[in-house]
Amino acid sequence: MTVRGSCHCGKIAYTLDEEAPTRALECNCSICRRKGYLHHFTTPEKFTLQGSRDDITVYTFNKHNIRHQFCKTCGCAPFAEGNGPDGTPMVEINLGCAEGIDPNALEIIPYDGASA
Repeated sequence: MTVRGSCHCGKIAYTLDEEAPTRALECNCSICRRKGYLHHFTTPEKFTLQGSRDDITVYTFNKHNIRHQFCKTCGCAPFAEGNGPDGTPMVEINLGCAEGIDPNALEIIPYDGASA
């Protein structure tokens, strides 16, 4: 199965070559709490960006481990790229921007990013 997602205007779209997630991590750090992200983490090999990186603005903060990707036009952040705690490259999918995934049906796993 392929998961598809995009920003609001559609300039930044992606496909994810894996089954639709049934769980999401909800972080309470300063940016995730404000943005309401529901995270799913995957490997770069399973993620395909559709569109141009020229339409993306990148934001980092704190330790700069995660590069939050925002659409220059609509401001939505459908994904992020970075390294996991062990240094392995990863892609974070914002499930709020994924097609066909009901956020209310996801098992939510809280993460205390505010204290990390």
